[in-house]
Amino acid sequence: MALHKINTLKASDFDAIRLKLASPEVIRSWSYGEVTKPETINYRTQKPEKHGLFAEEIFGPSKDWECYCGKYKKIRYKGIICDKCGVEVTQSIVRRERMAHIELSSPVTHIWFLRGVPSKIGTILDMSVQALEKVIYFSSFIITDVNQEALEQTLEQVKAEYKAKKKMIEGEKKRDIARVQEKFADDKKKCDEEIKRIEDLAEKKLKELENDFIAVDRDLKEMRVMKIIPEVTYQEWSIKFGHIFDAGIGAEAILKLLERID
Repeated sequence: MALHKINTLKASDFDAIRLKLASPEVIRSWSYGEVTKPETINYRTQKPEKHGLFAEEIFGPSKDWECYCGKYKKIRYKGIICDKCGVEVTQSIVRRERMAHIELSSPVTHIWFLRGVPSKIGTILDMSVQALEKVIYFSSFIITDVNQEALEQTLEQVKAEYKAKKKMIEGEKKRDIARVQEKFADDKKKCDEEIKRIEDLAEKKLKELENDFIAVDRDLKEMRVMKIIPEVTYQEWSIKFGHIFDAGIGAEAILKLLERID
């Protein structure tokens, strides 16, 4: 009579089947331990490496009723966990059933959910696979949060600053023209040349000011959650508008967006 039975189920035992993704908490509840090393077996001793992919303290003993270090042997020690090597004394067949887990230092994106047809992540976030790959493979950043109140305040400040600088340039132009007219009152030709120079300089300053305002205004209005931006733009915006938005890169940024979706 077998001492360890594996439950065998038939199709007739089920009324229905539901498939769903297991949460990290559920996976940890199934796990018998964490794998922390990529090794499988020690090629000198031919035994599984501790904390590796075949670890006996996680998956169970390689030999029936014998722990890893050999302190406990035979069935009379059934169920005892060795205080030296941490291996439970049981049948080796449990290695077929027991699961382990790996704690990732940062999130990763599974290729099935990224590149499947259709892309599961792309469908949920309404993004193309190409756009997702730019973020996941660390080519571009994606905006994960925008402070709308700070955005509107900054937009108003930019408009007010533009009007103030424009008024200042026009005021300087009028004062300079008046000064030139007074200085060259007897030399009309020289006066006209100086006035033309002042007007051209003021026009150039106004054009540069307007271009800067249009660029900043465009950037602020384009700033939205899930907008993908290159690294150069991210660095530039972080300096100018770091208080307005948050952006991320890699699978961690995609996870942050997915966590907000019910």
